[in-house]
Amino acid sequence: MFKTIKNDLPASIVVFFVALPLCLGIALASGAPLFSGLIAGIVGGIVVGAISGSNIGVSGPAAGLAAIVLAAITSLGYENFLVAVVIGGVIQLLFGVLRLGIIGYFFPSSVIKGMLTGIGIIIILKQIRFFFGMDANVEGNIDFLKVEWNNLLSGLLNDINALLSGNISIGATLIGVISIGILLLWSNVLSKKGKIFQLVQGPLVAVIVGIIFYLFTKDGAMGLVDSQLVSVPVPDSLDSFKGQFSFPNFSVITKPEIWLTGFTIALVASLETLLCVEATDKLDPHKNVTPTNRELFAQGTGNIVSGMIGGLPITQVIVRSSANIQSGGRSKMSAIIHGFFLLISVILIPTLLNKIPLAVLAAVLFIVGFKLAKPSTFKSMFALGWKQWVPFMATVLPMVITGDLLLGIGLGLIVGIFIILLKSFQNSHFLHKEGEDVDDGKIKMTLAEEVTFFNKGAILNELDRVPENSFLELDVRNTKYLDNDIIEILEDFGLKAKERNITVKLVSQRGEEENPESYIEFFKQELKPKYKN
Repeated sequence: MFKTIKNDLPASIVVFFVALPLCLGIALASGAPLFSGLIAGIVGGIVVGAISGSNIGVSGPAAGLAAIVLAAITSLGYENFLVAVVIGGVIQLLFGVLRLGIIGYFFPSSVIKGMLTGIGIIIILKQIRFFFGMDANVEGNIDFLKVEWNNLLSGLLNDINALLSGNISIGATLIGVISIGILLLWSNVLSKKGKIFQLVQGPLVAVIVGIIFYLFTKDGAMGLVDSQLVSVPVPDSLDSFKGQFSFPNFSVITKPEIWLTGFTIALVASLETLLCVEATDKLDPHKNVTPTNRELFAQGTGNIVSGMIGGLPITQVIVRSSANIQSGGRSKMSAIIHGFFLLISVILIPTLLNKIPLAVLAAVLFIVGFKLAKPSTFKSMFALGWKQWVPFMATVLPMVITGDLLLGIGLGLIVGIFIILLKSFQNSHFLHKEGEDVDDGKIKMTLAEEVTFFNKGAILNELDRVPENSFLELDVRNTKYLDNDIIEILEDFGLKAKERNITVKLVSQRGEEENPESYIEFFKQELKPKYKN
């Protein structure tokens, strides 16, 4: 790993500058102590980085888990929530041991995109009050940390009411707008102008400008109050530094809601990690292939460690990983070193961190949320047709209306499975009628390569429509698998065909046979050589 240190050290500095505001911002979006986001970033860099088989992937707290974390902390309490994080890590370890690195392939793309889009919208909605520096005690508003997720839209309406009433901070709003301008300028213009603008990232510049703004305006009309600034503990000794860490309350480990939350964290974190692994491997100019089962094992280990010392859940993160790639990172040393940089910053500069306006972090999260929920995503999903659009929206809408991520994923999956069953029933690929000539009574029907019980309804309908005194040619030359349910249907049809004076000719690779005595025996013999293969 040290052979590429000349590439990894500069890359780790860039990743650190990207990760620092994101760790704080995601903790803010999750309703967790801001220090917990830094813990997750440190563990994701050092622990996960050391175990992972990815050369360029970087792990830390993920925006995709913010909705789950906020709901869990609100309902369980933070120490109890940490138990669920540890359980989620153990489940991820089992996923890795059981070689379940392919689980991401079993979720429809429309549902995954819907999940990410819904998360993006929720992140944006939950940052409104921080961006405008709203007073949490304003009448008609709801305190951010006390919002029930099934009241997400009512909370949004209250925030809008506060905006219309003018209950905002001019200073917070101004630095929030400036921060968005810096981020957009950096990503869309300056990052393409020179190496220096890739080395120094937009989020870091926004944070520095935010600190300068606070220092120059703190005694003026646009000055920010303590509740509008980052608040991480400032240790004055080693013992006080140790006292910043929270620990899980294992006395609640038998409660079902703890295990449900743990399984949810494990599933969503694993999916987000596997999606990120796929994306980063495609971006990697050296085309390294990340072992997915080992990655799940590494993420599980990281979540156990993070949960044990008070950190947020961890996943591999595309923003940090892509920054690592663009900065020339070559080995896992860049991820590990960035973790040590985060640790050093927590120890040496916590006072400086507490001068960062929350409006700056809200601006960073606005951009993160927008990238997850781009309008172009809605447009592209709609253009793909209703079979993609309906499961996509069935995932997004419940998440945004209720804030329940699992409900959105569950409804999206149900709708997706229903569409598959419906199209399987209707799909002519499984039962293709090549031609029908009513005058001479000859009908030709071709079975597909694989015909299962999903196609029973379509086949029954087609066979019932065969008129009396006709000739049916059933072509099975391309059929490699025929479900027993279908063979039984053909057996029953053979009896009905005699009563209706229908001549049936079976065409197979062996030749032709009219009105076989037993369709079951015919197909067993016909498909037997193919089953052997």
